[in-house]
Amino acid sequence: MKILIAADGSAYTKRMLGYVTAHDELFGPAQEYTVFTAVPAVPPRAAAVIDKETLQEYYAEEAEKVLKPVRTFFEKQGLKAKTSFKVGHPAEAISKTAASGKFDMVVMGSHGHSSLGNLVLGSVATNVLAHCKVPVLLVR
Repeated sequence: MKILIAADGSAYTKRMLGYVTAHDELFGPAQEYTVFTAVPAVPPRAAAVIDKETLQEYYAEEAEKVLKPVRTFFEKQGLKAKTSFKVGHPAEAISKTAASGKFDMVVMGSHGHSSLGNLVLGSVATNVLAHCKVPVLLVR
């Protein structure tokens, strides 16, 4: 099974990773994992005065802040995972990546860094559920 692990570095990402490793009947070394994060775009007016190389380096560094600890966690669990990121709104990026990568499942935390805005279910999670064509496992 091809699984997209959507991460943002929040406490809910950590809970989701704990769930993945605690349920080896579903998640194990036989699965194919891709850890994905979305980096918010720099506002257009600011991006206009920054050269493209510097901007791309910034996006890569921001993504690596989220991806590196998750990659390390997977390695410690004996699981192999590819990593990927896109620039843009998280819900849209996750849904598009799940579709274009032909993933069988998306696994993500129910909330992210802005969990105070939506107490029942995070706005990114809500939008992923609404727009994603593959099954989504939300871990609270």
